[in-house]
Amino acid sequence: MNLNDASSLSGADLGQVPRFGSADDAQAYLSQQGVKYVLAQFVDIHGVAKAKSVPLAHLKSVLKDGAGFAGFAIWGVGIEPNGPDFMAVGDLATLTPVPWQPGMARIVCEGHVRGLPWTYDSRVTLKQQIARLTERQWTLFTGLEPEFSLLKRTVSGAIEPCDASDTLAKPCYDYKGLSRTRAFLEKLTESMRAVGIDVYQIDHEDANGQFEINYTYTDCLTSCDHYVFFKMAASEIANEMGLICSFMPKPFANLPGNGMHMHISIGNGERNLFADKSDPQAMGLSKLAYHFTAGLLAHAPALTALCNPTVNSYKRLVVGRSLTGSTWAPAYISYGDNNRSTMIRVPGERIELRLPDGSCNPYLATAAVIAAGLDGIDRELTPGEPANDNLYAWSPAQLKERQIGVLPQTLEQALDALESDRLICDALGPVVDEFLKLKRMEWLEYMRHVSDWELKNYLEFF
Repeated sequence: MNLNDASSLSGADLGQVPRFGSADDAQAYLSQQGVKYVLAQFVDIHGVAKAKSVPLAHLKSVLKDGAGFAGFAIWGVGIEPNGPDFMAVGDLATLTPVPWQPGMARIVCEGHVRGLPWTYDSRVTLKQQIARLTERQWTLFTGLEPEFSLLKRTVSGAIEPCDASDTLAKPCYDYKGLSRTRAFLEKLTESMRAVGIDVYQIDHEDANGQFEINYTYTDCLTSCDHYVFFKMAASEIANEMGLICSFMPKPFANLPGNGMHMHISIGNGERNLFADKSDPQAMGLSKLAYHFTAGLLAHAPALTALCNPTVNSYKRLVVGRSLTGSTWAPAYISYGDNNRSTMIRVPGERIELRLPDGSCNPYLATAAVIAAGLDGIDRELTPGEPANDNLYAWSPAQLKERQIGVLPQTLEQALDALESDRLICDALGPVVDEFLKLKRMEWLEYMRHVSDWELKNYLEFF
């Protein structure tokens, strides 16, 4: 499909996906829609979508017993070759068609072992933290903002932005860059809207070939389900067009990286508990919001490991001038009034955690955010004075004077911080041990890898 050919796009309004009362209702509706198979989908510890295709006639088995998987074949579920099956049990409320794949539907599943929710499953982990909010009659709402790179391979196998004309030194919001990739962007948008996910803005971001699609916030569990669906759609629609949609945090050293900002608030069914127009700081936040923010700041080093879980993530979270000449990524443990140089920005009546990137498992990252925020609330922590200056321009002495710490600058540092943060580890449970084990192996493999940079600089130097 030609990248600029949008003629096949329908321009449909926001789809209304029914909520099914039973498997029989679901099967009848989907059959009328031409659906023949259902993807029983969950994520591994890396947040990567895994699935089995199940004939629609067997949907009930997915809802009752689950689709069976060999647990040892899945990253991070804590099952050895001699262990039990990992059963992916479907959540009927998440059942929707797959618009870019006619005849297919998708149901979000979570892991069960021997009939019980499996604590190594990240969606189960998040639901355990949500239960702590439910006890207080609170709901955590999140709006996730995925940035991604739309790329293609050259004849030599190298990667480059999909649009050869996208070469501006500062391409953010560029009309031409947006227009010339409209077929992909519109098909992705309409796939989301067809299942009731309300996309409201699309823009070209600050790197060549980089885009962001914003959709409305919702309760944090649904937000994570939507984010996984978004990545599934983006990757497959790009592949059909001969392109690569990458959520890699830093695919190019000389261009800005891909973040996944998380907008956060808490509601009680009647109002936004983070909002307070009488805020003495004039940022519109309540005391509860400030306590929550302070919890995130207190546990920021540990959160970094879960929000930025790859070696590549730390090419984005840089202290000092980046190779791009500009950066939007946080480097300092700080918050401020609409300040994009801080880790937490306050855009009004909510907070924006700018720490996560596109490689994170959204369920694990959100679970950790809840644990850290509730610790701040329970201990009535305060975040101190906001930093409203451009922190990228501050000297180390200025940062030290204001007692603003630096985020971990390598995956190893972040893993050390996570392992030493007992509150986060205890809150998330055994999945953290599995995460640490796998990520330390990843770091070791990276450190022993001989890169092209090393060969270029050292091979004939000595």
